[in-house]
Amino acid sequence: MSRAVRGGLVLALMGSAVPAWADFVTVISFGGANKDAQVEAFYKPFKASSGTAVIRGAYNGDLAKLKQMAELSHVSWDVVEVEAPELARGCAEGLFEKFDASALGDAADFVPGAIQPCGVGIFVWSTVLAYDRAKFPQAPTGWNDFWDLKKYPGKRGLRWGAKYNLEFALMADGVAPDQVYQVLGNRSGVDRAFRKLDEIKSSIAWWKAGAEPVRALSDGSVAMSSAYNGRIAAARSVTPTLDLSWQGSIYDFDFWALPKGAWKGELARQFVTFASQPQQQKAFSEHIAYGPVNQRAIALLDPSVAAGLPTSPQNMKQAVGMDVGFWATQGPELEKRFESWAAR
Repeated sequence: MSRAVRGGLVLALMGSAVPAWADFVTVISFGGANKDAQVEAFYKPFKASSGTAVIRGAYNGDLAKLKQMAELSHVSWDVVEVEAPELARGCAEGLFEKFDASALGDAADFVPGAIQPCGVGIFVWSTVLAYDRAKFPQAPTGWNDFWDLKKYPGKRGLRWGAKYNLEFALMADGVAPDQVYQVLGNRSGVDRAFRKLDEIKSSIAWWKAGAEPVRALSDGSVAMSSAYNGRIAAARSVTPTLDLSWQGSIYDFDFWALPKGAWKGELARQFVTFASQPQQQKAFSEHIAYGPVNQRAIALLDPSVAAGLPTSPQNMKQAVGMDVGFWATQGPELEKRFESWAAR
């Protein structure tokens, strides 16, 4: 079936969603509040600016469907949102196109790590230490306080797995944020992190979904928890006493990637370039508490908004950038060790 015929069939199936004369690009994201923010900051303005509509869809991050489409040479996704590990694997496997970042402008304007061979960052998000300030006369300020069960009694919430928790454990044990991966790169550093986790193991309540730590903090079943900064910011409308510490937070990116063999390669590149500009990045951060990857957007934001984002200079100064390369190579072995440790 020719691309023109396939395109006509898609438009027919979309019905009134896209006028028959309009061009379009298909963008797949994770849905939820993140997608809603993308609609307002990226999709609608792109249509107004270029005349190209955005056909949006959502998925859970599993690339199996995209791989199947690639095998059938029938890739209908033009742009897809992926997390860092999936971007690295997909790039290595030839699932994504190489991206020419020259169209984005000065690479120095972007948060380090935001521009990758096969993708461009959409936003910066952080995993932070979260707590309910109504429960403590003195607020915790870092992972050493998280580990202090005498001064701050109660259960601790941590995301299931080795990733993040080994880093947090080392910082709780006195390792400076900028030295974490250097220490973790040695067997002795890994042993040190697991020994530190031993100290609070009996007090840990494990979580997997991002809504869980917010719920546990709100109902008091944990005293502190690691959590996603955007979840805590959103939950304050219901529980205004929820707060967080940026000290020792770990930041990461979600990325745009262009699937190899997509129908609308040039329009896909235009969309990603548009979404990466300061004004669009500003608009996104005004709709959800994730930081802009284009640092020129920070100056455009209201200072009170910018201060609550992972990309605030003050917050970045206290943060650790997720080392994707480390977890890509060391992750499988460390996750196996974590499973054995947790089962004991």
